[in-house]
Parts: sequence; C-alpha cells; structure tokens
Amino acid sequence: MSFAAFLDKSNTVAPPGFNRWLVPPAALAIHLCIGQIYAYSVFNKPLTQLLGISQSVPGDWSLVEIGHIFSIALFCLGASAALFGKWLERVGPRRAMLTSALCFAGGFFVSALGVWTHQIWLLYLGHGVLGGIGLGLGYISPVSTLIKWFPDRPGMATGMAIMGFGGGAMVAAPLSIALMNSFKTAHSTGVAETFLVMGGLYFLFMLFGVLTVRIPPKDWAPDKVILAKNRKPAGADVDANTAVRTPQFYLLFAVLMLNVTAGIGVLGQASVMIQEMFSEKVVGAARAVSVAAAGGFVGLLSLFNMLGRFFWSSLSDKIGRKHTYSVFFLLGAALYFVVPLTGQLGNIVGFVAAFCVIMSMYGGGFATIPAYLRDMFGTMEVGAIHGRLLLAWSVAALLGPQLVNNLRAYQIESMQMPAANAYSTTMYIMAGLLLIGFLCNISIRPVPEKYHYHD
Repeated sequence: MSFAAFLDKSNTVAPPGFNRWLVPPAALAIHLCIGQIYAYSVFNKPLTQLLGISQSVPGDWSLVEIGHIFSIALFCLGASAALFGKWLERVGPRRAMLTSALCFAGGFFVSALGVWTHQIWLLYLGHGVLGGIGLGLGYISPVSTLIKWFPDRPGMATGMAIMGFGGGAMVAAPLSIALMNSFKTAHSTGVAETFLVMGGLYFLFMLFGVLTVRIPPKDWAPDKVILAKNRKPAGADVDANTAVRTPQFYLLFAVLMLNVTAGIGVLGQASVMIQEMFSEKVVGAARAVSVAAAGGFVGLLSLFNMLGRFFWSSLSDKIGRKHTYSVFFLLGAALYFVVPLTGQLGNIVGFVAAFCVIMSMYGGGFATIPAYLRDMFGTMEVGAIHGRLLLAWSVAALLGPQLVNNLRAYQIESMQMPAANAYSTTMYIMAGLLLIGFLCNISIRPVPEKYHYHD
C-alpha cells in the first residue's frame, strides 16, 4: 500500500475487534503538541534580545511586535478550523492530522529561518499563519472521531483529548527553557536552534497520532449493555452548511464566546493582577505576593485549566450539557462578584481558590462544547460544525484581553484609581457577561426537524 493510499479515509477504518481505547492516545498526541501555543510567552524576551543577547538593543524587535505572533496564531486557529472542517469530514482524521503536523512543525522551521535572518515577517508566517493552521486542524481533527467511538461517553472522550491542549504548555515551557539554555552562547540566545529541535520533536510525536488513529466502521456501536446503560442520544444529523443557519448554532456560539471571554481576559493578566491586589501597600510586606509566587499562581491556573477540561466534560455525560454550562455561568458569575471582596479583605486563599474554579470552567467549556454540538446536530459533520463554532474563540481572544487591559489602564490613568482597585469593575462586567451567557444557554432548544439531513 502506498503512503497516499494509507492516508485515505477508507484505509483508516478499524478492523474487527479493535480496542477503541487506543484512539484517545492518538488524539492526545496531537493536542499535547499544539498546546505549546499557551507557553509561547517563554520566547518573548529572548526574541527581543536576538541582537543584544543579554538585553535589547536598537534593531531588536519590540515586545509589541513579538506579541502579534500569538494573536495571528489564534486568529488562524479559528479561521482554519472553520474553513477546513468540511474537508476534514471528507478526507478523514489521518490526512488532516498529517497536514496539521506538517504545518505546525513547519512553522518552527520557518520561524528558525526568521530568527537567523532577523526577518519578523517569517515568524508571522511560520508560527503565526502556518502554525495557526496546524493548530486549527490539529484541534478539530480528533473530535468527531472520538465522539463516534464513544457514543456512551462523548464528553469524557473529547475531554481526554482537549485536556492535552490545556496541558501542552506544562511540557512546552520547561522544554523550551531547557533547550534555549543548552544552545545559548555569547553570540546567540539559542532560540533558532530550539525552534529546529522542537519542530522535529513535535512532528515525530504528532506522527504517532497520524499512524495510530482509526475511525469506527459504519453503524459500529460498543457493547449493547454498556450502550444501553450510558448512552446519551445524539441529535438528528444536520450537515454543517445547514447548521450555521439554525438559531441553535448562534446561541451555542454566544455560549462559548462569553464563557471564553470571561476566562481568557483574566488569564492573560493573572500574574499582574495578584501582585497588584496583594501588593505591599495593600496587605503589608509580610503578606505581599512576590513575582515568584505570582508565577506559581499562573502555573496553578494552568493546571486547573487542564484538569477542568476532563472533569467538567465527563460530568456533562452525567448531568447533561445544558446543566453543565448553567453551572459554568451561574457559579462563574458568583465567583467574579466575590473576587473583589477577597482583595478588599486580603483573603488570598479565597482569591486563588475562586480563580482556580473559574479557570477549570474556562477549560471545561472548551472540552464540553463538542459533545453539546453532537447533542444538537448529530455526529455526521460534528467536526466541521465544531470548526466553524471555534470562530467564537477568535472573537473572545480579541474581546477578553482588550476589555481587561483597556479598562484597567483607563481607571488607573484617567480616574487615578489605585491599581489594586482597578479590577473590581472588570470583574463585575465579567459576571454580567456570564449571566448573559446563562440566558443564551437556557434558550437552546432541540433543532427542528426541517433542518435535519435527509438522503
């Protein structure tokens, strides 16, 4: 069999007796790699010192210029997931996962060339555009496959894979730092060499997923006893082009966008926020949060972001997707109302606990939405529908950080408000957004029969 034939969807069908539990590791291999994007900030400072090595000098790139890479990557993630979702359903997960691996790893190689030649546009092309396309394809490739293998536990199945995306940074951050330290010399920050090594390692790891992924045979179902006991019925099949014309799609778009907006805005400012709300001026020198402790807080949030993806999506199999999102919105709103009070009282334990729960629900929202889509639109083109819905992530990635950063700056600069108090209004706005999300969620009804797919 030629390699081209090996990639065909028809040759990805699992043989009789195949163990479906071999599929989640294939999905996890992809998501653990592309989750590296959450750790991209470890390259920010070295990339601004390529000429000066130990410090920035004239001619070095600014932090603002480097920051565009992350934004371009997230935009391309959402755009590629939306554009190529139908193609994914047609060609199958193996070809899509290989394309993801080539784009994601290729982004590292192009970016390494950009570092060597000191051409910022090559980093925008490499990690931004190529890497972003790899992110989008890699993110959605395993979703519909996992849902079809686990009709009895679709939330748990997708949660296992998407948990990897949340935890990818926990591997990527120390790996990146260790490689840069190893390659660093008096004349190099070691970034280009690190990009080359990471590109190669990630490609090989993602290739494991490409080679091992399988799709179930038509009309396959797990053991009848298991299925009868656990199955949550999927909605009637709706094709992707029809799904985007339904009110349910736009309500789910709003549900995901508002949940992500409320989380991602705070995630980007978590270190600064805890240092300002629990500074020496506010709580005294003995209880002030240090830079190191703030870094530990960010790491803790990443851990809860990852664990929440598995916990909440698995719980949704028991209590239902709508009820799970209702918990996200109501509990999240309550916690955002409480956060300013914890700062005023100097209660750092309450502050940390509140944000750990909030971040778990932020991650849980990502992991639960594919199963929610399956409940609404069936399994036929759920990957393509999921891809289009991820544009909500792109919108939230622009709205959340801008809302937090600009409102904070306005209150400090124009209203002369102490930095420790500048987050209260933001927290109340986030609570309001979550309450709007709750109203959208409870408005969702089954898709009317007129939208159902018919042969």
